[in-house]
Amino acid sequence: MAEATSRGNGPLFGVNLNNREPLIAPDYQLPDLLNLAEKVEEYGFDSIWVGDSLFSKPRYEPMALMSAISQRTERVRMGTACLVTSIRNPLFTAMEWATLDVLSGGRTIFGPCMGSAEEGVRREFEALGLPFRDRATIFEEGLAVVNELWRTGTTNFKGTYFNYDNVSFHSGTEMAPLNPIQQPPPIWIVSNPRLLGDQPTDKMRRIMERACRRIIEYGDGWMTCCRATRPEELTEQIGYLTDAADELGRDWSDYTVSYQVTMNIGDSEEEARAAFDDYISKYYPELSQAMDLSNWGPVGTPETIAEWLREFHARGVDYFICRFGAIDQFGQVERFAKEILPMFESERVS
Repeated sequence: MAEATSRGNGPLFGVNLNNREPLIAPDYQLPDLLNLAEKVEEYGFDSIWVGDSLFSKPRYEPMALMSAISQRTERVRMGTACLVTSIRNPLFTAMEWATLDVLSGGRTIFGPCMGSAEEGVRREFEALGLPFRDRATIFEEGLAVVNELWRTGTTNFKGTYFNYDNVSFHSGTEMAPLNPIQQPPPIWIVSNPRLLGDQPTDKMRRIMERACRRIIEYGDGWMTCCRATRPEELTEQIGYLTDAADELGRDWSDYTVSYQVTMNIGDSEEEARAAFDDYISKYYPELSQAMDLSNWGPVGTPETIAEWLREFHARGVDYFICRFGAIDQFGQVERFAKEILPMFESERVS
């Protein structure tokens, strides 16, 4: 099994398969997405990713979908970018992900998030009877439960929302506890503190410090996105992560920095920009109104895309999760594989 991180080497590249696309593109159905998963592996990418939301941005359920992908691929890792674990019971999350890890032969990367501050996400919490304003606490408690189960096989976690007494996936009848092959699978925790804009300095500092401590305490990596025109913010948050690692007695060099970048490859910037803006406005109707679309990622020629990737890699990104803002998913994946991946081939160690 290949290592999940490339720290110290060139960047690794995965592809987000856009599991919302079969619901919005007339000529792209679920079997096409599974066929594309095979192509991603064939082209030499390192991983496959899918997203999540309950009903605010309808899409096919990620863990069920990755179970199918695991049976169509043999080498690539697979993960969520991201799984909104704060709206899920952590016991079910731990059991379902362990099952997926076994099905895939230990190829999963767990990418949890707490849900962004969108009106649609607020409605999802309301529908489930969960307090949106306290979603960070729910998220952290769930991460603690999942970590404890995967690392020790049992949880005795006591918190505000979850309380367990000697709970494990082992009644004594089974030969062994139900566990993932990887104990635990890599956990890359999402933090995008400026997704919907900046906050006053003191408030942003508190948000950063809490998010970075959470990543260091419960994870193996940080997953971020959506500030493509602000590379200095990546450097800033890595500083907070390094401080948190020092405070908790961890080695920051053991962690992976992953960045989900949405792009469109074209023959000119104008052509790529027009296709990208049209696609994102349909894929993320609420977020596309709230954000500067240039922050989703670079658009333009292969050389323009590669320049952006090199800038963010130089600032600390080990792993790029590439998402293509285009109706023609097959064409974009092929262009990246044939025109951009070779530019990094001498640096990559998969």
